Amino acid sequence: MLIKTYVDRSTMSRAAARHASRTMRDAAARSGRVRLVAATGASQFEFLAALTDADIDWSRVQMFHLDEYVGLSIDHPASFRKYLLERLITPTGLGTYHLLDGEHDPEGEADRIGRELAAAPVDVAFVGIGENGHVAFNDPPADFAVDRPYLVVTLDEACRRQQVGEGWFTSIGDVPARAISMSVRQILKSREIICVVPDARKAGAVRACVEGEVSPLAPASILRTHANTTLYLDQESAALLSPASRGRILESDES
Repeated sequence: MLIKTYVDRSTMSRAAARHASRTMRDAAARSGRVRLVAATGASQFEFLAALTDADIDWSRVQMFHLDEYVGLSIDHPASFRKYLLERLITPTGLGTYHLLDGEHDPEGEADRIGRELAAAPVDVAFVGIGENGHVAFNDPPADFAVDRPYLVVTLDEACRRQQVGEGWFTSIGDVPARAISMSVRQILKSREIICVVPDARKAGAVRACVEGEVSPLAPASILRTHANTTLYLDQESAALLSPASRGRILESDES
C-alpha cells in the first residue's frame, strides 16, 4: 500500500482526484468504459467535488456504491443514494449507476446489485476508513472470508456514533441498526483502490490499520494486502503514524 500524506485536507483531496481521474481515463482508453465504486460520507466531500471538475467522459462511467442504510428513505439527509445523486451523478451526468435501495427488500437488493457488480471487473474503488477502522460498513470484527458481493450487516455502536458526530442524525437512536454493505472480498477484487482519509478523528483508526496487524478487528488493514492501493492522508489523519509510515508531507496536489 502506497501512503501519500498532504499538508491539509484540501490539497489531499485534489491530489486524490487527480489520481482518480488519470485512472478513469486510462480505463476508458483501454476498454471503452469505466466501472467504479464510489464512497460516501463527510470524508469524501472535497475529493468528490474535485473529481466532478476533472476532465472525464462521464458517459462512459458505470458506478456502484459501497453501502446504504436499511429502512432509510432516499429523501433522508443521511441517505447515500441522495448523497451520490447530489454530489456525483447529477453534477457529472454519469452514464450508468446502480444505487442500493435498502427500504424494501435489502437481501434481494444485495443479490440483485451484486449480480450486476460481479458481471465484470471493477476498474477502481474509492473507499474511506471509519473511526472504528471499518471499510464500507464492514465493522469490526469484519468478515474477510465471505465472497458474496454485498451483505446485509449490523452496525456497531462506534459506527453509529460516528454518523451522529458527523451530523447526519440527531441521536444514536435515529441511526439505522442495519445496512447493505459491499463485502471486504469484493472491494479487494477491484483493480485499483484509492482510499481517502482526512481529519484528526480518523488518526487512531489509520494507525491501527497501517501499523497494526492485518486483522478483522481493524477491517481496513486488509487494504495492505491489495497489490494496487493508495492511501491519501492529511497531516491530521496521519498524526499518529511514525515518520517512516507517513512519509514526506507533500504541499502540492501535483506531488
